[in-house]
Amino acid sequence: MSRTSCLPARAALLLVWTLAASARFPQALGQDAASSPKDESASKPALAQSTLWTSGKDGYHTYRIPSLLVTAKGTVLAFCEGRKTGRGDHGDVDLVMKRSTDGGHTWSDQRIVHEEGGDALVTIGNPCPVVDRKSGTIWLPFTRDNKAVLLTSSTDDGLTWSKPENISKSVMGPDWDWAATGPGIGIQLDHGPHAGRLVVPCDHKRNLSAKNAEWNSHMMFSDDAGKTWRISQPIQAGGNECQVIQRSNGSLLVNTRMQGNFEGYRGIASSADGGETWTVIAQEKQLPCPKCEGSLLRVPWLNKATRTNEDYLVFFSNPHPPEPKDGKPSGARVRMTVRISFDAGRTWPKSRVLNDGPSAYSSLAALPNGEILCLYEAGEKSAYESLRLARFRPDWVAHGDGLDSAANP
Repeated sequence: MSRTSCLPARAALLLVWTLAASARFPQALGQDAASSPKDESASKPALAQSTLWTSGKDGYHTYRIPSLLVTAKGTVLAFCEGRKTGRGDHGDVDLVMKRSTDGGHTWSDQRIVHEEGGDALVTIGNPCPVVDRKSGTIWLPFTRDNKAVLLTSSTDDGLTWSKPENISKSVMGPDWDWAATGPGIGIQLDHGPHAGRLVVPCDHKRNLSAKNAEWNSHMMFSDDAGKTWRISQPIQAGGNECQVIQRSNGSLLVNTRMQGNFEGYRGIASSADGGETWTVIAQEKQLPCPKCEGSLLRVPWLNKATRTNEDYLVFFSNPHPPEPKDGKPSGARVRMTVRISFDAGRTWPKSRVLNDGPSAYSSLAALPNGEILCLYEAGEKSAYESLRLARFRPDWVAHGDGLDSAANP
């Protein structure tokens, strides 16, 4: 990722304005305008981290594929795959969760959302929940063996879940060999002609057995509060696991892992019709990325009176290995980094490192008080030793230079 000294002129000017604005209007970046060193908010660490899952504990060999959702009531739900038989993507895999009612400070015991076949090698995973803000219902699509899409829901803030329904006929193409929901979170459109639509980012493969399988991202969406679902046109070409946000003008922006097309960087595309059709994926060279999932999150400005032409901030997290001497992107899953954009994802002038060592998948969420949570895979020797929960304020990222270590926040 480019450093500040290498930013284009427009981005550099934006950065200068942003830093000035953060000092003049601290609430715009999630700060309390009346805060002082004696205030509780000022005494909190800029970055706090804890371990939510540790591989090898509570009956599972490995925990992977995090998903973090804040409900309409402010409850935090954390989902992941509990892998019994090993670290691999396929085997005896269950969908598990934990629940927090105090902003992620304390958590319930682990519980199984769905499993099949006891010790049978059935892979349940790829959680990608979305909340209907009007009703409070949480819809949780996931997959079975990457061959079927199942859907469960909760009307009591994640305490109980309905019997899963197989919706594959509505949300899978007839010639797909493989499909995945998310992983991560879905969104509900909050303005424009499709306001209220539930949108879940997904991906699929065609001709998996062929030498050159076709990989594409896509969306599944509902316009009737989750009763029925359908899918978008494929987002071509080469997209994989993806996340999506809605921008101020009503359009959607997708940010995707690339698989078979300009790998080493993220891919982006946009939709002007609520996610039904998409532009061709463009390479995003501001965001180097190993072949790995990433998280994208839109966060409202807390003080609407201090907005710029955009009414929200955008955060992005993914592994970002240091650039090698030859300038080519590295494929190593290390150095979990969170970035901030002040212009709807056009530029990413500021970043912070959450973990210098092995790191992989991540999921971002925003709390009602403006704090940001990031649940991510990390470890000392391997990225798959634990799922860690990071907590930070938006201004901590906004004032970063991309070089600061998580050990010195």
